[in-house]
Amino acid sequence: MEDKVEVMAGETAQITCMFTTDEGLGGTTIQWFYVPPNKERQRIYNKEPMHEAAEQNTLFTHRISLNVNGTAAVLAIRDVGVRDNLEFICVIKTLTPEEAEGRTQLQVFKSPTFPTIEAVETGISVNEEAPSKIGSCRVKNGYPKPNITWYRNNMPLRNTPREVVVTSSTTIESSGLFSVQSELTMKVKKEHKDAVFYCEVIYFVPGATKMTESQHINITVYYLPTEVNIWVESPKGKIKEGDTLELRCDNNGNYPSSITTIKHQNSEYSVENKTMVRTNVKRLDGGVYECTFEETDNFEEISGRTKVSVNYLESAVITPKDSIAVMEGEELKASCNALSSLQTSTTWFKNEKLVSKGNTLSVKSATLETAGMYKCVVTVPEMEGMKTSSTLQVNVKGSPQILGPDVQEVETYETTVNLTCSATGFPAPTIMWTTSDGKNLNALQTETEDGAQSVVTFKITSNVKVFCNASNDFGSKVVEFNIKTILNTTLTTITSMPTISTTTRSTTTISSDTVVHTTPTATTTTSTNTITDDTVQTPTKSPNIKKESKGFVIAIIIIAIFLLAILGSVLYFLYKKGRICGRSGKQDFSKRKSSKDNIVVEMKSDNTEEAILLGVNGEKQQPNDQ
Repeated sequence: MEDKVEVMAGETAQITCMFTTDEGLGGTTIQWFYVPPNKERQRIYNKEPMHEAAEQNTLFTHRISLNVNGTAAVLAIRDVGVRDNLEFICVIKTLTPEEAEGRTQLQVFKSPTFPTIEAVETGISVNEEAPSKIGSCRVKNGYPKPNITWYRNNMPLRNTPREVVVTSSTTIESSGLFSVQSELTMKVKKEHKDAVFYCEVIYFVPGATKMTESQHINITVYYLPTEVNIWVESPKGKIKEGDTLELRCDNNGNYPSSITTIKHQNSEYSVENKTMVRTNVKRLDGGVYECTFEETDNFEEISGRTKVSVNYLESAVITPKDSIAVMEGEELKASCNALSSLQTSTTWFKNEKLVSKGNTLSVKSATLETAGMYKCVVTVPEMEGMKTSSTLQVNVKGSPQILGPDVQEVETYETTVNLTCSATGFPAPTIMWTTSDGKNLNALQTETEDGAQSVVTFKITSNVKVFCNASNDFGSKVVEFNIKTILNTTLTTITSMPTISTTTRSTTTISSDTVVHTTPTATTTTSTNTITDDTVQTPTKSPNIKKESKGFVIAIIIIAIFLLAILGSVLYFLYKKGRICGRSGKQDFSKRKSSKDNIVVEMKSDNTEEAILLGVNGEKQQPNDQ
């Protein structure tokens, strides 16, 4: 027989007994026994030539069977457990008094559960004198008893006095299986803050040894810092006045009972989440900032420092201040400066245009065009957003200049005209208005940035010349306005029954060269032998400075004539058909028919008593043709 038979719990174990006999199976008896701990052996199966059966009331009564094949007797034990981990005996008897026996040890194995590991929840101080508990590892229901080994960073830990202590305890469950618990305690050091701990379980299976690892754990190690660092977290780069300053303080320690503060000059600031924030910083906020870490158990302190520089740019100052007056032709000089902690750049602008670069504004020979508002802009090229500016009003002393040509033509339909005269110069010129006949006109004068402006309003009845005279201490300037009036004319409407009367409007323009423009408009009425005189005023026109506006007026008049002629023709056609004026369409016009339809238009000029009669078709008619 084999010395041992290995089997996993729950499986069927087969124990083989090999024998030889001269008498054959008919004269052979096979008996099976097991040896209980500390007791005599006990038979569990008996096979005789004529009878075989399992012994009653044993551990194996309902779980065993015997199979004999030639010279081999195989005992099968179903659903083995750890209690079956016993020695089994096979006894062979024949008809002779002699007998033979063999022994086999049955070994049953059970794999344990996956190991569970628990780390301590609280932190461990490196200042603890005795070893501190790291964690515990537990494995359940294994057979034979499993073994537990602790590891730190893949290195096994062995018991070392005052450094490493591993304590294990074993529990035998009611099922006979083993549960093992192991606890690790050790002296913690700073380098253990990132260490990985786990336990390894070694257990046995038939014909082999297996191993499994638990999950990995870390521990929290409390240790005092050896270095404190403080730095500017924001803004990155250079700092300027008005920025929000964020300082961050940290150390290479890890201690729960500690206080962190930041000191600047004689002030102390609290720190939240290792950060201190100061808004709208000024240059006085620069200097040395000290971060202090204090351990409250032993009141040990350690500090770190950093220097903060807050850059500034003061307001721009122009010399001379506010304004300057120079004579025409003289040199203009002005300077602009702004105190700054960094290098600055200065530019000069006039009317949003760059006129000079550098601190000094210089014009060799000032003219009236030199006058105006200048803006000095000082920037810091190294830092975006650092900018200041100031303004300087430059006045150039000299005789006035009037904007526009010396002689201006004005044409108007109005009886009242508004004239504007703008003059530059310093001191601000006084503006006077006179007419060609020597009259002085009252006007309203206002000062402008570079001089003065005057507006005059007066009535006109004929062509007239008006003079604008601007003068100051250094001279005067005169501009002439030639005002030409455009007169209105009257018109007469003649209506005869049953003809259509057409009203014609005529306007005459009087100037140095006389041009007559005629604008007809037609209206249709019906009456009996009625003559109506109507005077129609030409629509008011705004004053025209340029003579080219005459062509535009002529074009409008021609278009109006064409449209009114079409309208007159349509109305006449409707009248003939009896569609308007209540006609029934049955009236006989043959008795009063005229060769030219008896429709005439009279046009009168304000300058003559003549009336020219025109037919509808544009033919001239003599008085006797009417």
